[in-house]
Amino acid sequence: MENNNENVQKSTETPINQTTSTPETIESNNNSSKKIIKKVEKLEDKPFQEFINEYFIPELQNSLKLKGVSLKSLELKQGIRPVVGGECWVLFGELTVGRRFWVTFSSDNIKSQKNITLAETCTEPSLLESFLIDEKKITLKLLLSRLLQRLNGQKWFSNN
Repeated sequence: MENNNENVQKSTETPINQTTSTPETIESNNNSSKKIIKKVEKLEDKPFQEFINEYFIPELQNSLKLKGVSLKSLELKQGIRPVVGGECWVLFGELTVGRRFWVTFSSDNIKSQKNITLAETCTEPSLLESFLIDEKKITLKLLLSRLLQRLNGQKWFSNN
């Protein structure tokens, strides 16, 4: 086991690139004190519903509020995918002016296939678009920025 300790680092600092799923004890060479390194769970590794309801929705609400956009509703539910049908997870949002958007997830995983659908006031959605199909790593920041970018592209923000 001494060989493993020699390979860690030859300083009193804790290695910053050390990642494990369980706590690991590392002995420094300068003194015999032990340091515990714990892997910090990323937001994106949290269960799907927790990630969407506790992190993504509040961030989206905040961002839209900063852009002067009021929401009538914003909720995650299991339902039927707009336009083409099929069971999926749906993040449905409606602005107070009646515009609506749906972000769908094919399973309860933020890395699953995603689509977006938009509808103007008093119209039904008619086009289902792929959403974040080329991204290898899906993060809270990426999901949020791309959804805001798509809504902005529709000129749904008051400053457009």
